[in-house]
Amino acid sequence: MKRNLLILLLISSLLAPSTISASQRRTAPRAPAPQTPAATATARMPDTKIQSRVLANGLEVLVLEDHSVPLVSVELAVKNGSYTEPPELNGLSHLYEHMFFKANRAIKDREDYVQSIDQLGIVYNGQTHEELVNYYFTTTTPNFGVAMRFMRDAVRYPLFDERQFEQEREVVIGELDRHESNPFGYLSIEMNNRLFYKYPSRKNPGGNRQTVRAATTESMRLVQGRYYVPNNSAVVVTGDVKSDEVFRLVSDLFGDWTRREKDPFAEFPPVEHPTLEKSEGMVIRQPVQNVIIMIGWHGPSIGNDNPGTYAADVFSFILRQPNSRFQRALVDTGLVTGINLGYYTQRNVGPINIIAQTTPDKARAAVRAIYNEIEHFNDRDYYTDEQLETAKALLEAEDLFDREKVSEYTHTISFWWASTGIDYFRGYLGNLRRTSRVDISRYVTTYVQGKPHVGLALMSEESLKQSQLTQEDLIGDRKQNATPANR
Repeated sequence: MKRNLLILLLISSLLAPSTISASQRRTAPRAPAPQTPAATATARMPDTKIQSRVLANGLEVLVLEDHSVPLVSVELAVKNGSYTEPPELNGLSHLYEHMFFKANRAIKDREDYVQSIDQLGIVYNGQTHEELVNYYFTTTTPNFGVAMRFMRDAVRYPLFDERQFEQEREVVIGELDRHESNPFGYLSIEMNNRLFYKYPSRKNPGGNRQTVRAATTESMRLVQGRYYVPNNSAVVVTGDVKSDEVFRLVSDLFGDWTRREKDPFAEFPPVEHPTLEKSEGMVIRQPVQNVIIMIGWHGPSIGNDNPGTYAADVFSFILRQPNSRFQRALVDTGLVTGINLGYYTQRNVGPINIIAQTTPDKARAAVRAIYNEIEHFNDRDYYTDEQLETAKALLEAEDLFDREKVSEYTHTISFWWASTGIDYFRGYLGNLRRTSRVDISRYVTTYVQGKPHVGLALMSEESLKQSQLTQEDLIGDRKQNATPANR
């Protein structure tokens, strides 16, 4: 599951209990269908017809044709992000993203740049993730060539104007301030720091204030030289285009882009996150009315356990459905107002999270009930064969639905290319179909049941006193002499 969709899903469980089962890609169906035999039949979706080619300099080109509307999206995907960043570099990927659409060789003035794009009706943006930074232009078909040239000039010939750089550095600092002022931000930061305790910066795409504040334009040149090279990038084009024309234009515009002599990940290999040694529980005190519970584990990594990633998606989907035992035991009983389970697909340790919202008077009982459900995840009757087949069918149907808006689906292709490789993406639906009870049982046993984890509660001081929640409660350890939870 992609991170932004996972976050939206988790936040929905906090803000709007009625939308907990509302759809997010690889999460839940837009309109949960009744479990009839027709609904449980595995959908046979056509394979995504992505055309691909690798230029001599290592640049990968991916094309998905869709001639239903005269629109085209041009996206640059770069294997960069926080997983490339030790503390002294944490935030540079994010800051570079902000500088991408600034002055370059072709357009030296920011206002001229924006005006040129706006006049052509081009929509543009960028995003920084843990294992990907992506940039895109979406426009009408006649402007395809213009968008491609904009992309070439932005990636190959940035100027890193000092005045613009100082402005964007303050913008990024402002984003970090807003994130940290949100109570949910405290929860996510604490979970990240504890789950990935040895290298937390590698899971923090926003960056840290000290590094961003100390950054210079030379820092941008460092990022450019390491990662913004053809043999670490892909151009993804979707929409009303012809593959042959795309390959020809990309070759013309990017074919002489000099490849990096040494693979950046051979020279600067990613770290290996150590496993958790023990479970930890704590309370984060913030002035919030309700109680937010979050439990996190280390999940499967792409390349090490691909079957585990498919099982994680299917099992998470089953548990999020309103008719699942998980939801009935926790939501229908009134113990929580919303709860969700999610897995975030990553090559470098994907986290598994349960997040729930409850009230102070029910917090302790809710936490205990959640752990009781976890103990039964591997029971033969925890979900039915019908629920399993329905989950796989609806995940496929959802993917097909998402392709209807190809400009958004472009980001999905980039995400999978960077984190998993395009072969994983092409085989995703087929591997979902093959996911069995045995696969799910192995996933639960390997990553969840009885494994070290982090249990957090976000609540006010008054709520903590009322709930009597303990550290032992938060890690699922019911001891007689409980330790009061504290930060």
